Amino acid sequence: MKKLSTLVTVASLSAFMAFAGPAQAQRVEEQPSAMAMVGDALIARPLLLGATVVGSVVHTVALPFSALGGNADEVGETLVVGPAKATFVRCLGCTESGRNKGEVINATDD
Repeated sequence: MKKLSTLVTVASLSAFMAFAGPAQAQRVEEQPSAMAMVGDALIARPLLLGATVVGSVVHTVALPFSALGGNADEVGETLVVGPAKATFVRCLGCTESGRNKGEVINATDD
């Protein structure tokens, strides 16, 4: 059981690092409400994190079969990368994955 837990952790972290750079370059324009942000933080993000972990486990178990079928990349994108982007890259309360195009406040500007 400990070996499976370690394998899932390594697979999850590898997937997160693989898409972090390109996904952060994408920007979205949304103005979510306070209620959307609260609901996202308390309900959606924990559920999406669970979906990412479960997707990682399923992807790991199904990897030999999807590799033989030639669609391992598609399976990884659907089960791991998609939920992980929605969990970690999407702005709080936004509906699309990507960083918000809000103003950047520079501490040196007065």
